[in-house]
Amino acid sequence: MRIRVVDAFADRPFSGNPAGVCLLEAGEWPDEAWMRSVAAELKHAETAFARPSERPDADWDLRWFTPTKEVVLCGHATLAITHALAADGKVSGKVAFASLSGILVATVEDDGITLDFPVNRPFEVPVPDGMAAALSVEPVEPVEVYVTGELRDLLVVVRDEETVHAVIPQYDAIAAITEREKLRGVIVTAQGSEYDFVSRFFAPGSGIPEDPVTGSAHTSLTPYWGERLGRNELVGYQASARGGVVQVSSSGDRVYLKGQAITVLDGELLV
Repeated sequence: MRIRVVDAFADRPFSGNPAGVCLLEAGEWPDEAWMRSVAAELKHAETAFARPSERPDADWDLRWFTPTKEVVLCGHATLAITHALAADGKVSGKVAFASLSGILVATVEDDGITLDFPVNRPFEVPVPDGMAAALSVEPVEPVEVYVTGELRDLLVVVRDEETVHAVIPQYDAIAAITEREKLRGVIVTAQGSEYDFVSRFFAPGSGIPEDPVTGSAHTSLTPYWGERLGRNELVGYQASARGGVVQVSSSGDRVYLKGQAITVLDGELLV
């Protein structure tokens, strides 16, 4: 079976967020334990598996796995698999994926790929015990804290861009908080200088200590910063070691994420 590694939300190799990509033949899904094992072998935040769909409203069925579990939504791996399909000449223009998050549409354009995802609106909650210590930031308390829709990430707003960069994540403490609060991960964000906003994302409980560029997190960052900045079209920067730029916009209950992708590895899976 052919397997690829694609850097998503990247305009050059070894940047953005790498994702494993497996395009399957039509038919039954492989054993779930096998797909988890492939994802664990690659050790990237997510590996995407897609097969031709038999549904009338979808072109491909799509699933995503971290090194430890299946997830309900992943932006960068969807971008990566769309890039692979376009490179193989299997799609052009719009492609519809059937997923655990419903029908997701990706549009292949000359200057990138746009993902049409459901919004995950944040709602304010009290600061969980131990949150500031888990991030090792000053001041002691975050400015605001939200939980994000069905994804259930904790959106932590801090005072400035420098604080986002200064976060030293205590992964065991973050994992304990997300498990206790039944959360997926933690987003730390602030208004940016060069970009409209900056963010980082941590999900050690899902096998992802720090995700390089998290498309799904931007389904919550987009409505949050759009409301505060009074604009519908924004550019976000995820300030991980690899870094990545996500162009975002929203309309009603949908969020649009745009980025580029580059294939960096193309090989054969032998098992």
